[in-house]
Amino acid sequence: MITLLISIAALIAGYFLYSRFLDRLINIDDSNVTPAIKLRDNVDYQPIPTWKIFTIQFLNIAGLGPIFGAILGAMYGPVAYVWIVLGCIFMGAAHDYFSGVISLRNNGSSVPEMTGKYLGKFFQQFLRVFTLLLLVFVGVAFVNGPAGLLHSSVGFNLPFWLSLIFVYYLTATLLPVNKLIAKIYPFFGIVLLVMALMVGGYLIFSPIHIEEISFSHFQNLHHAPTKNILYPMLFIVISCGAISGFHSTQSPLMARCLKKESHARPAFYGAMIAEGIVTLIWATAAINYFGGTEGLNETFLAGHNPAWVVNEICQTWFGKFGAIIAIIGIVACPITTGDTAFRSARLTLADMLKIPQASIKSRLVVSIPLFLVGFFLSQLDFSTIWKYLGISNQILASIFLWTSAMYLVSIKKSHWYMSIPAFIMTTICATYLLIAPYKNGGFALPSTLSYCAGIVFGLISLLMFLKKVNQ
Repeated sequence: MITLLISIAALIAGYFLYSRFLDRLINIDDSNVTPAIKLRDNVDYQPIPTWKIFTIQFLNIAGLGPIFGAILGAMYGPVAYVWIVLGCIFMGAAHDYFSGVISLRNNGSSVPEMTGKYLGKFFQQFLRVFTLLLLVFVGVAFVNGPAGLLHSSVGFNLPFWLSLIFVYYLTATLLPVNKLIAKIYPFFGIVLLVMALMVGGYLIFSPIHIEEISFSHFQNLHHAPTKNILYPMLFIVISCGAISGFHSTQSPLMARCLKKESHARPAFYGAMIAEGIVTLIWATAAINYFGGTEGLNETFLAGHNPAWVVNEICQTWFGKFGAIIAIIGIVACPITTGDTAFRSARLTLADMLKIPQASIKSRLVVSIPLFLVGFFLSQLDFSTIWKYLGISNQILASIFLWTSAMYLVSIKKSHWYMSIPAFIMTTICATYLLIAPYKNGGFALPSTLSYCAGIVFGLISLLMFLKKVNQ
């Protein structure tokens, strides 16, 4: 219990201390006119109340990530707490904050355009393709899961549910942000928070024994440690709640709706801290519901998955109401994340092709090709592609951390606050690509070689960055 409470307190302290420091570092100024005011088109650019922006941003970046990722990460043991807390404060929340603020100060630009401005044309062109693919894959992944669950629990065939969800996606993508997203997404964001608070409250006030972290836990407790290597795989499995590149694709959606620059801190840094707290709660619940890390691993060895774990915990602790909350979480949350992934893809492609999005016709021109590709991919076996999404997500995070560091250089501030996290994430990603098994997107090279080569690649990236800074 002490471990959980200290970890949550650390995240809250990070919000009140480190985010305020970042505000001062980049000179947040409410006299600067935001894109929502300057470029208002009542479609993508329009002012929205800050509390709604916080809940929408939280829902967009969360979905089931801080729940499923936390459960899978908990299989490595309580050492996951360290990555969640430190990663969230100094890397993930800072990453989300900078992606929001940089977009805010560049007319709501999407990730490729921001990266192109600060890192150059090569990264811009690379991310135009890479980000679009990632967003479409995320959207498709968050179609298949809910569609499969609805098919098994409600009935009707799978294509029916796939088609229905895609129709909803297209509708949500095309409508002005205040017509659907700003009206119902805050509700689903609140549901996701309430779900976590219920689980957290049960952990705190029930007689259940909570395992505390100790030095003995600083090892890999996964049931298959040779295939699921603690470093770097834990840092890829737990992305939402620590750091996730996908978040940088979502921040511009809300950057186009902020009324003041000072609202960026709760909207972006605050939403990520909230996600970190949700991740901590679910990691704790997963470990302790089954009597420890070993029991959790045995559950997966028995053939169960994260969705089953969520449903089991909610039904056991909260009865029928918990079952309803679990179904809302497992079905609604990924759908709402999936449609904003497609909305981000529309805006990214529109920025790339310089197609204004004020008219419904121009939105259709951009959206229909994306949805045709997405619907085609949803018919394929997505299990293999999904395994590559984790590392793709963190590669994007690495690139945007370097973008943030170069932004600090551009405003004559110390870049180390972001270049050190960028170096760490680059090293993690390079090591993963080398050491991970083939089926997980790696080359399965020997451990020592992979660790050394990963560090060398990170150092080379840092030296190249410093060279560019000093040019």
